[in-house]
Amino acid sequence: MQRRLSKNGDSIDYILKRGLLFRRLRIVIRPSGVVVTSPYIISESKIEDFIVSKFSWIQDKLDYYKKNAHKTIVKHSQSEIQEYKKKANDYTLERLQYWNKFYNFTYKKVTIKNITSRWGSCSSKGNLNFNYKIVLLSEELVDYIIVHELCHLEEMNHGKKFWNLVARTFPHHKELRKRLKKVS
Repeated sequence: MQRRLSKNGDSIDYILKRGLLFRRLRIVIRPSGVVVTSPYIISESKIEDFIVSKFSWIQDKLDYYKKNAHKTIVKHSQSEIQEYKKKANDYTLERLQYWNKFYNFTYKKVTIKNITSRWGSCSSKGNLNFNYKIVLLSEELVDYIIVHELCHLEEMNHGKKFWNLVARTFPHHKELRKRLKKVS
């Protein structure tokens, strides 16, 4: 059921869904709009109070979606993902071997995953994980991601020592990080 709630001259349109399957009051914000789910036991006034308490957070998220509406979300099929994973695996192993000549760090497993929120990660056990979508990036950005994760084998944080390690091969790492954020 479509609703509207106003606060200080601003308003938020939302869809309210109530049902037995909903165990708690929840707000979901998507590019398509705001959905509030609630169990029947919660009164409408408590639902509205909850929305009002989250008003600025909701507006911030909606503004984010408006600002980034021009970004196209591409969904790959399972067969495309498998193909990209294989290419990413081959390419990543090749570039890891190349860059590790400069660092000589020891890593264990290298895994290519369908990660939604980051380009790579390094575990405390020395395992390196990379997003399959790195094969869609420029060679320089891929190399930066690989060096970034390699350096985490030595420094598991983003402190000064870590960035000094990265700067050995990418002194312009700040510019590369900005470029990578634009692609994300």
